[in-house]
Amino acid sequence: MRYVPFALIVAGALVCTATPAAAITNGTADGDAHPEVGALVAKSRYSDGTWTYCTGTLVSPTVFLTAAHCGARGQKKAQVSFASQYEPGSTTYTGRFVPDPRYTGKSELHDMAVVIFGKPVPGIQPAQLPSAGLLDRLKEEEKLKTLKFTPVGYGSLSPTKKKGHDQAYHYTDTRRRVSISFKKLSHRWLDLSLTAKGDGSTCFGDSGGPNFLGGPDSHLLVATTISGADDACKATNYDYRLDTPTARRFLGKYVTLP
Repeated sequence: MRYVPFALIVAGALVCTATPAAAITNGTADGDAHPEVGALVAKSRYSDGTWTYCTGTLVSPTVFLTAAHCGARGQKKAQVSFASQYEPGSTTYTGRFVPDPRYTGKSELHDMAVVIFGKPVPGIQPAQLPSAGLLDRLKEEEKLKTLKFTPVGYGSLSPTKKKGHDQAYHYTDTRRRVSISFKKLSHRWLDLSLTAKGDGSTCFGDSGGPNFLGGPDSHLLVATTISGADDACKATNYDYRLDTPTARRFLGKYVTLP
């Protein structure tokens, strides 16, 4: 399904909301800048003619990282494309879908999953993963608040809304990227917000996708997109840190960590 529940983090607590999963707004086409970023592809196309429903990142030749909420209950397999713009006939890779067993769906804690391929994905260099506590060290050094982040994903373009109607989301099955600024760091979450000129956001369809530390040339994956604060995809993004002990406990089962 394309629309999956968001969670809103308020005062350190996770509160479920009625909003769905997340996509890149106010961004640009990524082209070949991040070939390690791929899309989860549905078994059949949606009513608008598109196919992709979540995003993720190749973190080893055989392991693709995404969000647990991108999988249906009991899902065993997932199909992934690394095409910059997915079209029927694009190369896909099918692997075993494995969510973090601690994820319950009742909150966004432990919202991680991997797709494990039987053979290495050829021709793509996996993303870099952060060392333990990287973001905490940057915060202590007072560097974090001045850094930019680059989310990448296949989700909706900027949604539109007509008076009296719900938001309308526009999908193109295209990998896009944007720049976004730091807002807050907590024990498990990296909050990013549109605070500088040129900032964009994630939105519906970007769930599980990467937030790279640095500009558009960065491949250092420090957090995954989980949710946002509003249906218009113009407010704070809530991203799951990958440098924490709890995230590394799951990832370390499948990849070698720095």
